[in-house]
Amino acid sequence: MAVKVLIVEDNPVARSFLCRVVRESFSDALEITEAGDLEGARRAVAKNASLGHDGGFKLVLVDLELPDGNGMEFLTELAGMPAVKIVTTLYSDDDHLFPALQCGADGYLLKEDRFEVLVEELQRIVRGQPPLSPAIARRLLSHFRPGSTGDSGPMGLNSGFGPLTFNAPPANSRSVALDPPPEWERLTPRENEVLTYLSKGFTIKEIANLMGIKWFTVNDHIKSIYKKLNVSSRAEAAVLASKQGLV
Repeated sequence: MAVKVLIVEDNPVARSFLCRVVRESFSDALEITEAGDLEGARRAVAKNASLGHDGGFKLVLVDLELPDGNGMEFLTELAGMPAVKIVTTLYSDDDHLFPALQCGADGYLLKEDRFEVLVEELQRIVRGQPPLSPAIARRLLSHFRPGSTGDSGPMGLNSGFGPLTFNAPPANSRSVALDPPPEWERLTPRENEVLTYLSKGFTIKEIANLMGIKWFTVNDHIKSIYKKLNVSSRAEAAVLASKQGLV
C-alpha cells in the first residue's frame, strides 16, 4: 500500500517543488495529495478519515500562510492524527517557529533551503531525528543553551512548547516517574517489541527493518507508547523498559 502524503501549499510552484522533495526523500511508494488552501486540506483529511487508522495520511507538510487562514489552525486540528506533521515556510523567526511547535508540528523546514538540503532533512525522519532546517536547529539551540537570551521574539528560554516527536526532552522537562504507570499493561505485544528495540538505541528505520514493517508504522507505535506511558522521550521510555526487564 502506498504511503499517503498531504502537501498544503497555496503557491503552485512551491507545491510542485515540495512534491519533488518528498518523492526524492523516500523510497516507499507514495500517494501525494495536494491542497492549495485550508478548505481543500480539510476536505482531503475528511475523505481519508473514512479509511481508518492505516488508510490516513502518514506525512503532512503545511505552509503557515494560506489564502483562507493560518496553517497553525490546521496543525491544531490534526492533533489526534497519527501523522508526521511538518511546517514548510519562509518564516524563520521565533513568532512563527515556537507557536508552530506548540500547535503540534513535528518538524520545521524552510522552503528557501536548497533541494538537496530539504531532501536530507526529510530523510532525518527515517533516522529517528526531527526534520529541522539548519537555521531553525541553530535557533533552537541558542534558546536552550545556558545563559542564552535568544535573539528575537518574546518566547525566550521558557517558551513551554513540548518536545518534538523524535527529540529528547528539554532540560527543564519533568522527571521520570519512579514507578511504571498503570497504562504499561495496556501496551500491545507489538508496542512492547518496538519499545524494546527503542530502548536499545535502534533508530526508527532499523526497527522497521528488524520487524519487517514500514517506518511510518513504527512511528505510530512510538506515539502510542509515549501516550500510554505518559512519557515524552526515548530516554524516559527506556527507563521504564529497564524497570520492566525488557532491556
